Amino acid sequence: MSVPLFNLAPNLTVSRLCLGTMTFGEQNSLPQSLRLLDQAFDAGINFFDSAEMYPVPQRAETQGKSEEYFGQWVRKRKISRDRVVIATKVAGPSGQMSWIRDGPKCLDAKNITEAVDGSLKRLQMDHIDLYQIHWPDRYVPMFGETEYDPVRQFSSVPIEEQLDALGRAVDAGKIRYIGLSNETPYGVMKFLHFAENNVHYPKIISVQNSYGLLCRTFDSGMAECCHHERIYVLGYSPLAMGILSGKYFASDGAPSDARLNLFKGRYSEGESRYSLARNTLKLATMVNKILSTLVLQKNMVFILYHLQSPLF
Repeated sequence: MSVPLFNLAPNLTVSRLCLGTMTFGEQNSLPQSLRLLDQAFDAGINFFDSAEMYPVPQRAETQGKSEEYFGQWVRKRKISRDRVVIATKVAGPSGQMSWIRDGPKCLDAKNITEAVDGSLKRLQMDHIDLYQIHWPDRYVPMFGETEYDPVRQFSSVPIEEQLDALGRAVDAGKIRYIGLSNETPYGVMKFLHFAENNVHYPKIISVQNSYGLLCRTFDSGMAECCHHERIYVLGYSPLAMGILSGKYFASDGAPSDARLNLFKGRYSEGESRYSLARNTLKLATMVNKILSTLVLQKNMVFILYHLQSPLF
């Protein structure tokens, strides 16, 4: 059965499943990556997500490989550009990835412009369908954090400057639509407010946040924002880095090349977010196995909502 399609935006029809390429170039070799892309495409998936910082765990030697591998796949398979939808992301401020524009220290217009051109070069394409801000320039709790700490607030690049740079890229034909990632309700509404009051600013069409049995932060304020403003959520990590598959609770502790085994000690963000010692992870894994046997229906979200309270 082919994956169903829907309209993410005018003239942007995507499959309801999107294949992330975060591991391409580190955990997955080029032949493995090409095979995974083949299998996804043959199953009806036309929507693919990457980022300039990928793959992870991130390091200078492999940065950008995920985008490169996707571009190579399109060329090797001679796939018409209009048959695939590619989303990628610009990295926000980071004190770790000094190899990406010296940090980057901020996400200003200059950094956005350079990032767009860099992604197009690695993809070897003339445009990007959905370009996303990977995480905000300002301080927000993210990557497993849930509580806002005002003490950690710092001066950040104005959203208007970011929208202006993104709008120029849209006008130049380099990107078609824009989105956010790892955002908060406040951030979503600010981006929408500025776009509504300036015809030169593009409107965001999506927000890519973590969403699954083990992460339900979207269900409160963000769900209300997206519902009323018609913003689509692209939920990443639905299987919680593979934990909900149950493989890490098998008698052998999962294959040696499973992500949390292969990169043990190198993937602090993932390890801190999902501690295998938590009993709730084991319980959620059992529930996920039960749900995976059900036919995916429109009321599946309703089922997940009502599992939230007793589990978490």
